[in-house]
Amino acid sequence: MLLYACLLLPGAVSAADPCPLLRAQTNAVDFATRIAAIACHEHQLWYRPFIDSEGRVAGSSVREAEASQLANGEHAWRRVAGYWHGSGLMGAVAQRPGAAECGHAGTGGAALPACRTFIIDTPWSAAFVSWVVRQAALPGFNASASHVSYVRDAYRAPDDSPYRVVAPEAATPARGDLLCYARSADRTFGFAGLAQLLATSDEGLGMHCDIVVDAQPRLGLAWLVGGNVFDGVTMRVLPLTAGGRFRDLPSRSPADPPCSPDLPAQCNANRQDWTVLLQLRPPEALAGLVPPPPPTPAAAAQPLPAGFPTQPAGTPAGCCVHCVAGDTRVPRCPRVPAGAAD
Repeated sequence: MLLYACLLLPGAVSAADPCPLLRAQTNAVDFATRIAAIACHEHQLWYRPFIDSEGRVAGSSVREAEASQLANGEHAWRRVAGYWHGSGLMGAVAQRPGAAECGHAGTGGAALPACRTFIIDTPWSAAFVSWVVRQAALPGFNASASHVSYVRDAYRAPDDSPYRVVAPEAATPARGDLLCYARSADRTFGFAGLAQLLATSDEGLGMHCDIVVDAQPRLGLAWLVGGNVFDGVTMRVLPLTAGGRFRDLPSRSPADPPCSPDLPAQCNANRQDWTVLLQLRPPEALAGLVPPPPPTPAAAAQPLPAGFPTQPAGTPAGCCVHCVAGDTRVPRCPRVPAGAAD
């Protein structure tokens, strides 16, 4: 408690990130803290990349499909494959190239370049949110590879959803909430436009949602964590008013000039079409919802399926001929000296 109080002291903004303390509370009794703690734990594994309150990006050191190791020694791409498995959503994207190979990712074994291609080509931010929420055992949440699906659930069936829909500018964010924006290239939705779409159509919509891990009106800041943000699990810092609402959320429209060296003000990574805050309902409301499905076991390293590309016959044990760029876990086999027997 004393350490937490120190983090809240004026002038201690550099230490105000709540995740180093929150990450240890993944078994907390309340859902809000569990959700925040699990998201924070992942952010710590990815070496804490962040977008500050002015929209500047910093600290990104590991990318989604790299063989570079996270803080726990796991390859980044294997961790992302784990989000798909643990959320129960791998079947929903099984038709995508490389998805089948990701079924053999586990925590070791072959480098699986096709799986790494799948990780690059398949947006995984909704899988990340679904994985976090499922790890927290939140009842009533329907995991989806598309953010708009669970936003629509909350809008159309509020009594069955763990979240309620609120306009971002009119809301007070808290731990466990989800702040979302639309990713349409040709129009701006805002809350009113999104509500109209949800009420009248079942069509899809590109969206992104971040998980609120803490909000401190006294410091004037909220911290959010999202997956697939600059190819990793990234924190976003947004300003709050003294009353705890979002302060001047940067907005964008299709008519905005693009980010460029000539217009650096347009390069604010927080400038988005913010459409909705999904507020976590109180514990008494959550208690009456459908219990979550049992956890999906982590994918174990398995033998590769028949016909999967392997190293050429005669490849020495412990090295590779067909190697994956950047994967230093398996050394490349030494060249055979000229004139030596094959």
